[in-house]
Amino acid sequence: MSIRHYAIALSIVIALVLQIMPMPAIADLYRPDWVLLVLSYWALALPNKVNVGVAFITGLILDILLGTSMGVHSFAMCLCIYVLATNYKRLRNYSVWQQSIIIGVIAALYNSVIFWLQHLITDIYFLFDYLWPVASSMVIWPWLFWLLRKIRRQLRLH
Repeated sequence: MSIRHYAIALSIVIALVLQIMPMPAIADLYRPDWVLLVLSYWALALPNKVNVGVAFITGLILDILLGTSMGVHSFAMCLCIYVLATNYKRLRNYSVWQQSIIIGVIAALYNSVIFWLQHLITDIYFLFDYLWPVASSMVIWPWLFWLLRKIRRQLRLH
């Protein structure tokens, strides 16, 4: 078996590592939602292989790694990937810069759902700092898109 068979799973594992990697507190505020970005790319590029089921399992793994209540990231991830998967034909036709704005909206939805679920469970309060990952995810999207597309084409994933 070649790396071709594990490319999607390997990219998700790398995103999980980037999501939990320790960073200085000031840089951690701006950490992009790596897992959401990688799943978003694969849901747009290969919706028959990466769908809501993959998002659910990946979200549960993220809940375990981050120590949050079970199902918080999973539910938010499923909701976002569902929106992308149902509109993938339309979204693929947008330029990468237009997709970046859509990814910003999706990341805002993701972070808002996580905030509201955490607020219901633990009674946390909203801070504007919760939205910095939305901006950084929008900025990272074009480069991540081009990198993953190059990998997908070189490995002939379809």
